[in-house]
Amino acid sequence: MLKNPFSQLSKKDYIVWGISLLVVGVSILLSPDVSLTTLLASLIGVTALIFLAKGDVWGQFLSMVFATLYAITSLSFRYYGEAITYMFMTFPSALACAVSWLRHPYKDNANEVEISRLTKLQKALLPPLACVVTVLFFFVLRALNTPNLFFSTLSILTSFTASYLTFFRSPYYAVADSFNDVVLIVLWTLASIEKPSYIPMIMCFVMFLVNDIYGFVSWRIREKEQQK
Repeated sequence: MLKNPFSQLSKKDYIVWGISLLVVGVSILLSPDVSLTTLLASLIGVTALIFLAKGDVWGQFLSMVFATLYAITSLSFRYYGEAITYMFMTFPSALACAVSWLRHPYKDNANEVEISRLTKLQKALLPPLACVVTVLFFFVLRALNTPNLFFSTLSILTSFTASYLTFFRSPYYAVADSFNDVVLIVLWTLASIEKPSYIPMIMCFVMFLVNDIYGFVSWRIREKEQQK
């Protein structure tokens, strides 16, 4: 049975989460064009990441909410790649991961997923699948005249890789997500040059990067504990 996710957080988790909420919230509230959708997406996003760092399935549920709100924000700048990625890849991926994680709890704790390693077959399938998905999305994005096409396509590659690794419960999902965060920082920096009100999205993904690095360290520590 799932427990209250907040009861599973340590003092260190609360510190990282609190700083993330503060930085993201303040940057958005100080923006000349405050968007409620952007604010909610950012706050829910960093909250999802702190639970994902714990291997808590609640992080996947919140990721689905974040994916929806972030897609709406992306559409406002015609970042169709981001909107398509999050609604048709990240959202269903989070749903599939939630099912996978619920089916593989660590011992009797339904909130904590059992960490796994990729098999040889899973490792072999990742590169060709990532290439196929990325190429297909490239043509879709080009047809939609998506701004900053190169980085939008690169975001597809990193997002798919992260989703694939998350589904198979690998700690290296956070490494792929970190690369994706860097790509998104670049994307929203380019968007902010045209419209400064998107600057808070840069700060959002800077904090996402911090949280994903924290998540990788956390998963590696828990992986060793589980192996004992």
